[in-house]
Amino acid sequence: MELRAYQLEALRAVLREWRTVKRTLLVLPTGTGKTIVFSHLAKRLTDAGKRVMILAHREELIDQAIDKLYRATGIFASKEMAKYQANRGAGVVVGSVQTLAGARLESWPADHFDVLIIDEAHHTLADTYIAIIERFSTARLLGVTATPDRGDKKGLQKVYDSIAYQYRLGKAIKEGHLAPVKALTLPLEIDLSSVRTQAGDFSASDTGHALEPYLDSIADAMALQCFGRKTVAFLPLIVTSKALTAKLQARGVRAAEINGTSKDRREILQDFSAGKYHVLCNSMLLTEGWDEPSVDCIVCLRPTKIRALYAQIVGRGMRLHPGKSHLLLLDFLWHTARHQLCRPGSLVAENDLADRMANRDPGEGYDLLEGAEEAERDATAEREQSLARKLDEMRHRKKKLVDPLQFSISICDTDLADYVPAFGWEHDPATEAQRTALERAGIDHAAVETKGHAAAIMDTLSRRREDGLATPKQVRLLEQRGFERVGLWTFDRATSMISQLARNNWRVSPIMRQLGAMQ
Repeated sequence: MELRAYQLEALRAVLREWRTVKRTLLVLPTGTGKTIVFSHLAKRLTDAGKRVMILAHREELIDQAIDKLYRATGIFASKEMAKYQANRGAGVVVGSVQTLAGARLESWPADHFDVLIIDEAHHTLADTYIAIIERFSTARLLGVTATPDRGDKKGLQKVYDSIAYQYRLGKAIKEGHLAPVKALTLPLEIDLSSVRTQAGDFSASDTGHALEPYLDSIADAMALQCFGRKTVAFLPLIVTSKALTAKLQARGVRAAEINGTSKDRREILQDFSAGKYHVLCNSMLLTEGWDEPSVDCIVCLRPTKIRALYAQIVGRGMRLHPGKSHLLLLDFLWHTARHQLCRPGSLVAENDLADRMANRDPGEGYDLLEGAEEAERDATAEREQSLARKLDEMRHRKKKLVDPLQFSISICDTDLADYVPAFGWEHDPATEAQRTALERAGIDHAAVETKGHAAAIMDTLSRRREDGLATPKQVRLLEQRGFERVGLWTFDRATSMISQLARNNWRVSPIMRQLGAMQ
């Protein structure tokens, strides 16, 4: 399997990140091939004589990893799970977290593996994972996940040092690697005001009971909106899932129910794939380790505050498939006094798009990517106005070195301008070597407090040198003389203009002003 451009970029980013940190994260949306990426990474590592362990917490994920490893790279991985004991001479071992965290862990030499790869890394903070990581403490660590945030708000930065690469959902849709999502808001207000919160999310049992009075109305809406589509419905309880299935069947919908105790689980999934059923109801069984690209409608009847869980649910329908133009996401109006309820807009935007969706015709699906881009344009315009005012103030300061915020604004890098430390090491004070390097580059290091901020600026400077763009000193000098958007100039263009200024005794002539304004 050939890697796509972003997958190759991700692989290279991980290898590059391991030069400076030991534990890093790779963030790829559901459906963009994270298993393929770490399979190719494992191939590169084993070709270099390294031994790799891939960890997963469910049998489906373990078998999927073994299958993808072979199909993508030709590697025969050895399985460590329950009755299966891995070959100690294997280059790649795919292991069950539950099996390895037990008595078998001590049977492995602590230095046996050079690299640990954790699939679905948002589970990493569980004691079982930590025990394995501590056992193989000399190994480099890669966590792979669709969403690095967790429901319990315990940041993964407790284990990982950085995010090596993040491919965002909106970009994946825009570049044609995932199906567009259209959210359809249904005017059915489901009251959750009495539902308790447990472990940071709505109680599954309370939610199930709260849904019961609405199941007939939900079934009516689904019978209409899901007609002609392959639909997966997620519910909080098995009993609720079975009840909805029965109501759909009573309305003539070919529906089936699947849960962790279903003896014919494999057969049901095969029949759904083949088109025997149009709707598949489940109680959160299919959030991980199951792929069916033909799914083109998702019904989330398990309201949640956990974005990672919500993204996993919707991700079941975002894979591309012949004849599939988009994913329809049915959005019920959950009535709750509590905040942070995940809605469709939270998948692609920092803030939910509920207000924008409310202003559209409720009979039309709301394209989430278009909405997110519209919201981003508005936010960017507002932020640029604010930053422009700050930049205008800073241009007239009599300083030899460039303020880092001014530099960020000048080069139109809002991520750098808004930088906030995330991982543990990023909060440490900037080192003497970093301060020296920044001053040499023309940046005022007195305004750079943390190691992470210094590293981010230095990475930006390195990329700009590679791309042949203007230096901070050139940007500062030319902006002081009234030139605009100098941060986007090339090094050669800035050098030429500075030479002309020097020959003209640092006076700006009309022709220079015209040349400077040319894009």
